[in-house]
Amino acid sequence: MIRGLYTGASGMLSQSLRMDAVSNNLANVDKTGYKKDITIFKAFPEMLLRRINDDGVTKFPLGSYDKMPIVGRLGTGVEVNELYTDHNQGSLKQTDNPFDLAIEGKGFFTIETERGLRYTRNGSFILDKDNYVVTKDGYKVLGENGYIQVQGNNFKVNDNGDIIVNLDLYNRQLVSVNENDWAGSTVLDRFRIVSFRELRELKKEGNSFYYETEFSGPPRTPAQMPKLRQGFLEHSNVNIVQEMVEMIEVQRAYEANSKSVTTHDAALGKLINDGARI
Repeated sequence: MIRGLYTGASGMLSQSLRMDAVSNNLANVDKTGYKKDITIFKAFPEMLLRRINDDGVTKFPLGSYDKMPIVGRLGTGVEVNELYTDHNQGSLKQTDNPFDLAIEGKGFFTIETERGLRYTRNGSFILDKDNYVVTKDGYKVLGENGYIQVQGNNFKVNDNGDIIVNLDLYNRQLVSVNENDWAGSTVLDRFRIVSFRELRELKKEGNSFYYETEFSGPPRTPAQMPKLRQGFLEHSNVNIVQEMVEMIEVQRAYEANSKSVTTHDAALGKLINDGARI
């Protein structure tokens, strides 16, 4: 009975952590570039059940049979083994904003923050007061040559991530450009797009940011460069219907484990009270 209490309690704890992940996915369903988390469980080793009053092997002329056969298996509980991030591509939404960029394929934008380099799929960028391309929080987006400084209406990005400007207007260092014929088009820089050896080992930091760990490996150039889509943003890869169904499953599993604990507690209480009377 004591073992049953621990088994039920471990199931309740695991389902509680699973509910946290599902709730977080639903809360970030509209977050650009968000990748959903999936809870992976691992069962404790099972125990084999045998009859305890019989032992040994009975032999007879035609063969033998085990007098203590296995009659079943007993589970000993479960634990959360990993909170896995699903990095599958989300759908693209057209915005027609030239400073909205979406990565089609595997890769991350590189962002400089006060905590060091961070990586994101959220390509919703703006220009700051000094005409640097930054995130909505003011963190600078990095190109292969450093910070990216452009002018309004003088900023194109092709599929390879090349940043194209009209050099004639760029050299004038205008804050914004009203009319641009792109006569002097040239490649200014390229977005620094990186990937990692083990994506599942990246750690989330909030605001769709990730940071590397010793297990993910350092950032590197993707083996196959993804395409950059200007004027698009990547939706989260969270399916609302699927998450709601999973939430119902979690609630039912939690209730089942809770009833198991209640039943074992009642049986144990009856055993102790009735045993004391005898």
